[in-house]
Amino acid sequence: MTIELFAHPFSSYCQKALIAFYENDIPFTYRMLEDEGVGEELASLWPMKRFPILRDNGRVVMEASIIIEHLQAHHAGPVKLIPQDPDLALEVRMLDRFFDNYVMTPQGKFVYDALRPAESRDPYGVDEARKMLDTSYAWLDQRMQGRTWAVGEAFTLADCAAAPSLFYADWTYEIPERYADLLAYRARLLQRPSFARAVDDARRFRYYFPLGAPDRD
Repeated sequence: MTIELFAHPFSSYCQKALIAFYENDIPFTYRMLEDEGVGEELASLWPMKRFPILRDNGRVVMEASIIIEHLQAHHAGPVKLIPQDPDLALEVRMLDRFFDNYVMTPQGKFVYDALRPAESRDPYGVDEARKMLDTSYAWLDQRMQGRTWAVGEAFTLADCAAAPSLFYADWTYEIPERYADLLAYRARLLQRPSFARAVDDARRFRYYFPLGAPDRD
């Protein structure tokens, strides 16, 4: 049985999926989008051409959150990223959607806008994204008071989403120093071996970041 992951190491959503592989040391074949022919094969599997995509014994699984769910269902390891308790599982999935929709998405708005030609940029949309991140940072800082991870003391799917979201968001629109609990959480995520490995894998691609990658992290 061969697990293939179509991904790029600098992609935030790919990093989210990679964390799950690394947490449980799940072997896989890395189909890197930089390699010849991989992009065309990805497009044949998924016309949207979005990644990551997982192919497991012929079955194609799309979207990072669902890939992580698939790994737990079919390649379970000692780290349970979705709790068995149904209420905790719902909370984990809720926080997963929060990080994707209210941190990753507005962060991406800054990035995609910077990649546009100057005459096609959207300052109003960027300002709205900034307001959303302001609200998200404040909410997360309050939530993380007294917590180690996003949901209780266990590292979960929610933290897989949080790690690249907060990593790139702080590069894009720096988290204010007054949010000490949120900044401490981001630091813990960077120290997690699975995410530290994903960050290291992507270092050579930092020149891709259109806003200028910081020297820190």
